[in-house]
Amino acid sequence: MEILSRRYDKSPDVVFRQVAGEFVLVPIRHDVADLEAVYTLGGVGTRIWELLDGERDGHAILDQIVQEYDITIDEAKSDLVEFLGELEAVRGIVLAEA
Repeated sequence: MEILSRRYDKSPDVVFRQVAGEFVLVPIRHDVADLEAVYTLGGVGTRIWELLDGERDGHAILDQIVQEYDITIDEAKSDLVEFLGELEAVRGIVLAEA
């Protein structure tokens, strides 16, 4: 899967915060938070977000998730590909520079 071969970094246009015990992504547009597009992350989603550092590709993140959570590699791969696709769609992540 091509998406797993890519290295992603967090978009500078998204802020990650813990609010009332939940982790949320808030897009920032023109120096204003877009509260219409707030995304809540679950436990694994939060961990994936933490691992998006521009250094690791999707395969490295997949390996880390499989090590840390009780999940099969096939389940983890499917979930990771879907999650990265969603983050790409909302511009929450950007391709890391070479």
